[in-house]
Amino acid sequence: MQANFNGYQAYQQNKYTTASPHRLVLMLYDGAIRFGNQAIACIDVRDIQGKSIAIQRFQDIIYELISSLNFKEGKEIAENLNSLYTYVIDLSNLSNTKLDTAFMKDAINIISELKSAWEQIGKEVQMNG
Repeated sequence: MQANFNGYQAYQQNKYTTASPHRLVLMLYDGAIRFGNQAIACIDVRDIQGKSIAIQRFQDIIYELISSLNFKEGKEIAENLNSLYTYVIDLSNLSNTKLDTAFMKDAINIISELKSAWEQIGKEVQMNG
């Protein structure tokens, strides 16, 4: 059993270390959406500990996205994304403190729209590359 688990862990680790930067961003968006939805589910059933963990993981992913921004080359786009990510963090904090899913739903909608745009950029790069 342990050998199977170690193999699975190696597979999971390899999935992230071999992914392209574009794919890594998509994976981060997917993770943020997943943890945001977990937070909503926890708020709905008043699972305060689960909500806190899910929101913390959601925020960790958003902070990772912020840290990956290239302000030198990206300039205005990076600044706009930074503002959106900061706003999403604020929404998740409101959801956390007010136990209101509406804020987290808004945050997830923003991340989902960014993910869709990022997917489209990837398709265009593949078509033109």
